Amino acid sequence: MTISPGESILIIDFGSQVTQLIARRVREAGVYSEIAPFNSAEAAFERMKPKGVILSGGPASVTEEGAPDIPDAVLDSGVPLFGICYGQQALTKKLGGSVEGGETGEFGRAFLDVAEDCTLFSGLWKPNEKHQVWMSHGDKVTALAPGFSVVATSEGAPYAVIANEQKRYYGMQFHPEVVHTPDGGKLIANFVRHVCGCSGDWTMAEFKKTKIAEIREQVGDGKVICGLSGGVDSAVAAVLIHEAIGDQLTCVFVDHGLMRMGEADQVVSLFRGSYNIPLVHVEAETLFLGGLKGETDPEKKRKFIGKTFIDVFEEEAKKIGGAAFLAQGTLYPDVIESVSFTGGPSVTIKSHHNVGGLPERMNMELVEPLRELFKDEVRDLGRELGLPDVFVGRHPFPGPGLAIRIPGEVTRERCEILRKADAIYLEEIRNAGLYDAIWQAFAVLLPVKTVGVMGDGRTYDSVCGLRAVTSTDGMTADVYPFDAAFLTRVATRIVNEVKGINRVVYDYTSKPPGTIEWE
Repeated sequence: MTISPGESILIIDFGSQVTQLIARRVREAGVYSEIAPFNSAEAAFERMKPKGVILSGGPASVTEEGAPDIPDAVLDSGVPLFGICYGQQALTKKLGGSVEGGETGEFGRAFLDVAEDCTLFSGLWKPNEKHQVWMSHGDKVTALAPGFSVVATSEGAPYAVIANEQKRYYGMQFHPEVVHTPDGGKLIANFVRHVCGCSGDWTMAEFKKTKIAEIREQVGDGKVICGLSGGVDSAVAAVLIHEAIGDQLTCVFVDHGLMRMGEADQVVSLFRGSYNIPLVHVEAETLFLGGLKGETDPEKKRKFIGKTFIDVFEEEAKKIGGAAFLAQGTLYPDVIESVSFTGGPSVTIKSHHNVGGLPERMNMELVEPLRELFKDEVRDLGRELGLPDVFVGRHPFPGPGLAIRIPGEVTRERCEILRKADAIYLEEIRNAGLYDAIWQAFAVLLPVKTVGVMGDGRTYDSVCGLRAVTSTDGMTADVYPFDAAFLTRVATRIVNEVKGINRVVYDYTSKPPGTIEWE
């Protein structure tokens, strides 16, 4: 961001997959935060003048030559520091302690023994108590830097929490930012509120105000085209941008033939009927399905869809005339799985159609006002903007649509089969009153055929997989525990009502190790 309030926290990114969760927890504490990669953190520190700095985890080892390091200017400033996992190790080594690579790591749930009082534990943990945390490390601290003391230990980490109360330096070997550390958000809140002295008055209304100012600053009097996918993200982005620049915005809805049942009509009616926003409806099913013909590789499918989206936008931009900006509803989980959010050393999980920039031939600049947010935060912003809750509360739907819910070749026939099965599944979820309890639910049409019996005849048809998960941010997810009667009812309806499917299975995989979508 380019505009920040008087109180802020800088998060230095050492490449963790969950660095943005730290920023999320800081925001939940009512304090503005920004993320900067370690190699540009000094400039961000000078610009922001933050009241505290959090050091993220990361995949590197501080024992290796050239490992990511903490800028001297940050250490010399005297502001409070809070190191998490790699951040704790980097802080310890920088200040004269020792870190070694362990023969075995510590991963997953662990239990912490609180040894001493600490400002981070204020009103939360007391000496001699035991608390659950989430560990994910190989290296570990083996000797403290001068001035530090051990305030909590675990079986695999004798220096699980360390503190130098005089300098207001703290380090944790575990990850307080993830939901698997139940009190983690409160620990981070204690740092930003009690240690750094932040008042905690940053709200989604402030975020909205800041983003509107940023959009106006970036766009000026230029024209913007915004891609509508049919999901919550692009809709919130469009309404936010329209509030910022009004008639300078034109929305483009590319109907690629990969939407859920009736969704294209809903998008068009919502924006043409409820909002005074110019909308161009591009019917491109033939273009997309033709390009996907014969393709089975999931990355190639995603990249084709992304490239084709850009091609269509480029064509529409020429028709609109003079559009200098392309707006997208890109969210942080998309970004972190595709590329490092801030240019740091995180690992790519999979590409997303709306991540990675524009081809050089397009004389257009990206506007991505939601790039720092998670899905539930986008919903909060949507409510702040006045979008109806029935729309804001919809389950996430990927930009590539049904193409990544059809492993193998994508055809018009397979899309129609999947659309019908998915509609039945969601209808039964709504009928059971479970829709709002589930983060995301959808059907998958597998590239597998099995033998079945219907009536007195043999069938040889496709398998349909059902997926439903609970989550708060999309970074981690647990399987929704449907009862057997519900799954039986859904399976019976799908097999009876959808020609082309003769078997239904349920996906019990959490994230990690799986992703929420199948491709």
